[in-house]
Amino acid sequence: MTQAPHPRDALFGQEPPRPLLPVVDHYCGVEARMRKSLALQAELGPVFDITLDAEDGAPVGGEAEHALLIAELATSAANCHGRVGARVHPFGHPAFEADVDTLIARAGQRLAYLMLPKPDSAEDVERAVAFIDATCVRHGQPLLPLQTLIETHGALRDAFRIAAHPRIESLSFGLMDFVSAHGGAIPKSAMELPGQFEHPLVLRAKLEVSAAAHAYGKTPSHCVVTEFRDRERLAAAARRAARELGYTRMWSIHPDQIQPIIDAFAPADEEIAEATELLLAAQAAQWAPIAFQQRLHDRASYRYFWTVLERAQRTGRALPEAARQAFFTEISGKAPL
Repeated sequence: MTQAPHPRDALFGQEPPRPLLPVVDHYCGVEARMRKSLALQAELGPVFDITLDAEDGAPVGGEAEHALLIAELATSAANCHGRVGARVHPFGHPAFEADVDTLIARAGQRLAYLMLPKPDSAEDVERAVAFIDATCVRHGQPLLPLQTLIETHGALRDAFRIAAHPRIESLSFGLMDFVSAHGGAIPKSAMELPGQFEHPLVLRAKLEVSAAAHAYGKTPSHCVVTEFRDRERLAAAARRAARELGYTRMWSIHPDQIQPIIDAFAPADEEIAEATELLLAAQAAQWAPIAFQQRLHDRASYRYFWTVLERAQRTGRALPEAARQAFFTEISGKAPL
């Protein structure tokens, strides 16, 4: 019998591969915090992304200088894992085109992605993407992966159309701007814990963003938790985002939030052990249906258990040696897939 194919080949057929991004998107815009975040990423490895913020991080009137600083940091030796992106100003803002031109011209090959904030519609996203792609071509740079925030009424209305765009790899829910866009109709408590998981309009928006992303194989990224000093409440919020709302990535706004989010999104040791045992048995059966722990499993459930191992690998969890040898030897030591 021939050797069974790898799970990515056997279980997903012709489906386009999902962008398997690190589970944390860490935002910083002040120079000292950007440098500290890069140092922390160098220490922990590429288990979290860093988004250098050219929008809210830039002082008014200092947008051009701030974009140059971000380009300098992205091209420095401190970006040792290649998992640094940048958030630009919104499409239509006077600084948008200058941000894009500076970052692509000076750091295009070293940026992992650009984040597009505050689109009002799918058409806004189309126009922003067209300008970015044209800028990449003009500077002889590869097309950058793009992510976008859903934080306005129009973007939420068009969430599925935005998720369908072939150049978008991730949708993030922007809690603070979304609440503010309601002109006081949603109370301040909905920007806090536990309110952001309880207010019906906010919960509906979170579910819509997650559903839209999953419908098109994109990564849904959960919003901020402002209570950054309370690790226990943050961890509980991250677990709810992952287990109840279907998010596979989450924002961090303080270094203390990074590890609790990673831990909350990582599978438990017993989940990793179960997935390993089942997938090795399925591979030995050439991915035909098998009985496992008195239950019938086939490719539908194999796909779920494969995502458990992928998530373990992306969150830096120790994999059983048998799983590592069978499924991950070709990517050992590289950045998360």
